[in-house]
Amino acid sequence: MIPLFIIVLTFGLAVLLLLASRRIKQKARRVKIKHNIPFGKITYSDLNIPAKPLFSKRYRIAGKPDYIIKKDKRHIPVEVKTGHHYELQKNHTFQLATYCQLLEDAYGILVPYGMLIYNDTGQQYRVPFDPKLRFELESTINKMRRELKTGKIVRNHKDPFRCKNCSMQENCSMKIV
Repeated sequence: MIPLFIIVLTFGLAVLLLLASRRIKQKARRVKIKHNIPFGKITYSDLNIPAKPLFSKRYRIAGKPDYIIKKDKRHIPVEVKTGHHYELQKNHTFQLATYCQLLEDAYGILVPYGMLIYNDTGQQYRVPFDPKLRFELESTINKMRRELKTGKIVRNHKDPFRCKNCSMQENCSMKIV
């Protein structure tokens, strides 16, 4: 027979663990709200600890979304951006589409959309990974491969700040000063 004090002690410990788990859940909820992270179970994160990149054998590309959230039995890549953006940026859309494709190719699942969050403005976008975006992504990947083969990279913007850390500077058609 188990002594009464052990039963009471075990019950007390169980209550303490339950309360601690509730506090952790509440803290996680506050962090998600503060950083505009959509609700759902976070199954992957590259923000606090570097994560393993996703890889597509078909396109020979790799990348790491900021988060992958499992919501309603779907895996949703989430990309968080800083800067004062009040509308969806095309380059960010392609980056998110790449993560959708990587998720599909790496895990053999269908990804219906991705989330793009602009932290500084609080803007959130649900970007459908539809046939049009899939086609544009594949066309862009093919165009990039052709340009890399020729060694002539055509810059598609006029922002020297974006060029500062670009790995294609030596091949770029428009040198920065």
